Amino acid sequence: MLNSQASPDSAGTGAASPDAVLFREGMSRVAAAVHVVTTDGAAGRAGFTATAVTTVTDSPPSLLVCVNTASRSAQALLANKVFCVNTLGAEDQALADIFAGRTGLQGQERFARGEWEKLDTGSPALTTSLVSFDCRITEARIVATHHVIIGEIVRIRLGERKPTLVYQGRHYQKL
Repeated sequence: MLNSQASPDSAGTGAASPDAVLFREGMSRVAAAVHVVTTDGAAGRAGFTATAVTTVTDSPPSLLVCVNTASRSAQALLANKVFCVNTLGAEDQALADIFAGRTGLQGQERFARGEWEKLDTGSPALTTSLVSFDCRITEARIVATHHVIIGEIVRIRLGERKPTLVYQGRHYQKL
């Protein structure tokens, strides 16, 4: 059993915060859907693999995406002010690896794999995704090492019902 180690709070409140390694281990045990988040516009086409995606509200329909501030894709997404969240099916694991940077493909090269179309914002939508949420950014802020970006959904494209790709235990799983 792992212990619940804590480290001093960096905000100086006196309260202990969880150790970063323990936090990452804990989060590795939480299953999450795998998405490829894309953007296109004046700042160029870019995309990244993400599990940090969640709903915010259904009125107006919106969702939240987190992306590391050091990411090249984050800069393009913020400059373009639009993005598309493509939820991957189990057969799209190779695309998840490509957009996670595990294959050496960079930038525009990543879009040579998969079939893409454009929805209302011009962001690439994966034709094999379970669902694509086409969004305009309504709010963005930095929290520690990540941009937290909220997008209002302007169009939803439903794909085929099929097994979902999830990430849990530092491995892809089929659900």
